[in-house]
Formats: sequence, structure tokens, C-alpha cells
Amino acid sequence: MKRTRRTWVGATLLCLLAAAACRGTDDAVPRLNIEVLATHRHDLGAFTQGLEIDDDVLYESTGMVGFSGIRTTDRATGKELVRVALPPPFFGEGITLAGDTLWQITWKEGVAFARDPRTLAEKHRVNYPGEGWGLCTRDGRLVMSDGSAGLTFRDPVTFAPTGSVALTSHTGARLNELECAEDGSVYANSWPTDEILRIDPETGRVLAVVDAAGLLPATERAQTDVLNGIAQIPGTDHFLITGKYWPTVFEVRFVPA
Repeated sequence: MKRTRRTWVGATLLCLLAAAACRGTDDAVPRLNIEVLATHRHDLGAFTQGLEIDDDVLYESTGMVGFSGIRTTDRATGKELVRVALPPPFFGEGITLAGDTLWQITWKEGVAFARDPRTLAEKHRVNYPGEGWGLCTRDGRLVMSDGSAGLTFRDPVTFAPTGSVALTSHTGARLNELECAEDGSVYANSWPTDEILRIDPETGRVLAVVDAAGLLPATERAQTDVLNGIAQIPGTDHFLITGKYWPTVFEVRFVPA
């Protein structure tokens, strides 16, 4: 269904053949381009599923069975601080920091891990139904995607569902990695495209579509997987974005097309 180069190509062809059905776009939605402000090296072996920034620490979760895990990196030096593997059969997905807990979800296993943000040690785990894709924290609640065109809200302590919202346009979108931005909106990678949707989580309205195509040269992009991973740099309008097996993390600003 997702996450391999073969399925990415297949899904992309389907989108090209039936763009309206796959994307469900609204021509009135503003489109944004990307202004690249800086670039940083990225681990080519990282099948990136989530990015999170807390002060000077960058959290990154990775997927694929046998290669899933979480790492922390010093943003100033690029030095890796801690790394924890997620053993098979778990396929790691999105992460988010909620108070003194770092939540990590899994794709098909239906397990959310509550971790210590400093050591990344597991504190406990919670079961949930369905798939897990992206995760972020907003206004005292978790926001989760499951590969559909909807978002589920969860309690940050118990992980219990507290509500949901569906997109009012782009109804064919498959929301992946999430970032709860400081302006109250949620940014979501739209799998398997090079688009990032800016969403009002209260109404499900798509506020803008970010075109992230062309960040990597064609020769590099041919060796990578899809765009995935987005985190706002606190106190700024800058974001870090990257992709699965990408060689680069881009520091960017979203600007009118």
C-alpha cells in the first residue's frame, strides 16, 4: 500500500491518470512555493517518518521493519546524541513531544510508544485501531493521521481518541507526516506527492498547498523515496523538510507562488 519505491511509482501513475480523483483539489486554495534558506546533510539510510524540534534538539523517527527507530541530534553541531532501535515487527512512523512524553506511533501494528524525551527509553505503550502515519501536538491534544484525508485528535496522556475532522477539499489526499505549526494550522505531507497541505484542524479546510517539487536534482531524486518530514523551527517562519533516504534536510520558508 505504501512506502516502497515500487508503490510510490504506482501511486504516482494513478495520480497522473486520474488527478481529480486522486487529489480532489480546489482551484481557489492558495499555492505556495519554497524558498530554500539553508541545507544540512541527512543520513541516506534514514527512511524518515517524522521530524520534531525541541529547542536545540532535532528528533527524527525512521521506518522499515528492522531499520525503524528514533534518534536525537544537536541542531547546532549535527552530532547524534541518542539513538534507539524499534525491533521487528514494528514499522516506525510519526513522533511528537507532548509535555514530558515523546510519542511514537507504528504503521500497521497499532501500538503507540510513550518515551522519555531525553533517553528515548520506553515508559509504556498503548494500543490503537487502524494505521498510524503522522503525529503532532496542538493546544493540549495530539493530532494523528492514518493515511486518509482526515485527522484524529487524541489525549496527550492516555492516547485515547477525542475527536476527528475530515478535509473539506482534497478529499483524495493521503495525509502522512504532520507538523502542528505555531500559527495553529497543521502542515501535512500528502503521500506520495511533492505537496504539503496547510490545514485548519478545526474545520478541515485546506488553507494552502505548498509545492515542494524540484528540491533535489533529478539524479539524486531518482535514488530516493518520497518527500516526508516537516518541523517548524520554534519562534520563526522557517521549517525543516526532508524525505525518505534523502541526502539533504532543507531549511525553508513558504512563500506565495
